[in-house]
Amino acid sequence: MSYTLFVNLPVKDLNRSKAFFTDLGLQIFGMMDDMASVVISERTQVMLFTEPAFAGYARNEIVDPAKATQAILVLGLDNQEQVDDLVGKALAAGATAIGEPVNAGGRYTRSFADPDGHHWAALCLVQP
Repeated sequence: MSYTLFVNLPVKDLNRSKAFFTDLGLQIFGMMDDMASVVISERTQVMLFTEPAFAGYARNEIVDPAKATQAILVLGLDNQEQVDDLVGKALAAGATAIGEPVNAGGRYTRSFADPDGHHWAALCLVQP
């Protein structure tokens, strides 16, 4: 059995977040006044909820992702060029770089925070 993954994230400004992910080249689907879905792949979507809408589903208080890390969302890509391209688009669209690129352990990774402060990384396996 395989699953479809929906990652739900609270955002302060839904229109800003939709524009950010569109600038990364990702498709936005199923938009409503308080949510939108970012299509990562055929079986993975990131659901962006306004903070009040997200709070309606959350069991606990919403944390400020600029002050606390609850998850690191990693996008797997095919090669280093794709990693650099995606992170370049993210930075141009308003993301903030996190740390330096890491090329170790057979992986190349670059990290950034989206405009709401959620921690993302782009990763590829490096061929020896």
